[in-house]
Amino acid sequence: MVDQPIDKACPRQGTGSADRWAAPRRADPADDAPKRVCLGVVTGPHGVQGAVRIKSFTQAPEDIARYGPLTDEAGDRCFELSLVGAVKGVVLARLSGIEDRDQAEALRGLRLHLPRAALPQTEAEEYYHADLIGLEAVLGDGTRVGRVRAIHDFGAGDTLELARPGASPVMVPFTRAVVPSIELAAGRLVLDPPPGLLDESEA
Repeated sequence: MVDQPIDKACPRQGTGSADRWAAPRRADPADDAPKRVCLGVVTGPHGVQGAVRIKSFTQAPEDIARYGPLTDEAGDRCFELSLVGAVKGVVLARLSGIEDRDQAEALRGLRLHLPRAALPQTEAEEYYHADLIGLEAVLGDGTRVGRVRAIHDFGAGDTLELARPGASPVMVPFTRAVVPSIELAAGRLVLDPPPGLLDESEA
């Protein structure tokens, strides 16, 4: 799967204006305790003094250093991150405790996570992509449709990509009309799709 930026607060269309300030990622919906979101991945070393290249999943790449210490996926290792530059789609950074190129090389592929609770609260009718991904999508009568696998913005507003068992994925506009209810605590959202939206041939 392809990683995308994740710290975006996205408003449902049709709910008035709202700031869109950071960005989505596609991910396997795994429940962490505490829940963590991936802000970037180390792609390799840079230079000989321990700096690393990081592919940032935040909309503004430099925001990866905005929220405080980052951890590995399990939360066992913690790194202070300081930016030193940017080049060709990645940010250059120093991670605490990494002093030479060999140590930096050993981190290749390391995903850097942040506790979900460290992200700022959203405004009313705004939702982090990290919170929406993995939600179960159901109809008003409780019929299960699928699960949110990714969120896309093709230029006309956000669209939810739903993975469906035994059927092709389907795209659903993230509007109040089509998604009238979002129940984060219950791990689901309710759909009211127009006729034909979900009528796709089974895989």
